Amino acid sequence: MNIFQTLQDIENQVKEELPGLGSTAAVETLRLRLLGKKGELTALMKTLGSLTPEERPKVGAQINQVREWVTQRLDEAALAMQAREREESLRRETIDVTEPRDPLPVGSAHPITLVMNELVDCFTGLGFEVMEGPEVELDHYNFELMNLPKNHPARDAQDTFYMDDNIVLRTHTSPMQARAMLTRKPPIRIICPGRVYRADEVDATHSPVFHQMEGLVVDEHVSMANLRGTLEAFAKRLYGQDITTRFRPSFFPFTEPSAEVDLTCVACRGKGCRICKGTGWIEVLGSGMVNPKVLEMCGIDSNKYSGFAFGIGLERIAMQRYGIRDMRLLYEGDVRLLSQLR
Repeated sequence: MNIFQTLQDIENQVKEELPGLGSTAAVETLRLRLLGKKGELTALMKTLGSLTPEERPKVGAQINQVREWVTQRLDEAALAMQAREREESLRRETIDVTEPRDPLPVGSAHPITLVMNELVDCFTGLGFEVMEGPEVELDHYNFELMNLPKNHPARDAQDTFYMDDNIVLRTHTSPMQARAMLTRKPPIRIICPGRVYRADEVDATHSPVFHQMEGLVVDEHVSMANLRGTLEAFAKRLYGQDITTRFRPSFFPFTEPSAEVDLTCVACRGKGCRICKGTGWIEVLGSGMVNPKVLEMCGIDSNKYSGFAFGIGLERIAMQRYGIRDMRLLYEGDVRLLSQLR
């Protein structure tokens, strides 16, 4: 075998094949064929043992020279190929950020959250402060300080879930009113939004879990006129300037006198329709002047201070606002419904 001729053939092979290779993988294949463990140049190196001592240095030097030349050419080709492939990849994968795309689905706040946020904006604009508190409450705050002592018959209307004899899931957010009156000095002007619990059967208008927002004002010379003015402002902000309020006598142990508050029917604007059953009015909330006994139990002098309180059911507002007939729809998380209420 003429080793020098073989080396020349390898150089010619590299010169002919290298320009036509189209990828780094092809360059690597050529590298393995020539320089790998079973490559042609590697095989020539193994033949040095069969040469005479005089021939071995000269042939070995020539093989190394060709090996270095081939390695250099393959490295240069591989680098050039990598750069070209990178440019092609960037060109192929470039994203035109100005190109219009299909809009992604966007979520929205829950209807109850929308209503709660709107009411918070309304009342904070009137100078109220937001207070939140625990949903697991002591009987003392939930009932007794609200003038509902143990075994009082009015507790039956607010039957709730008891953890033990003295710990309940709160039936209203009124405990925060008691906590505020016990820890603050008048003037007090707060709203208390949150989740409440009652042992009600689930149906179209009842749920064992629902949401309330209660308000409390305690100061000198507070009267029913202040209560009515506040609720008038709330109604007009929520439903429009043509909405009016109507007070009807009622009973709540923690207010005296007490009143149910009706608003002009938002569907017919007072003309009478099936929603308001032809009356032109929709019952919305309960309210009244804070019972002097409640003030005294919370350490406030009822001879000097008076106050009013009100409670709004957020589900009722949401159902009226969005024309929902069944309260259960608000809790099912059905995207088909929620996507319509933004």
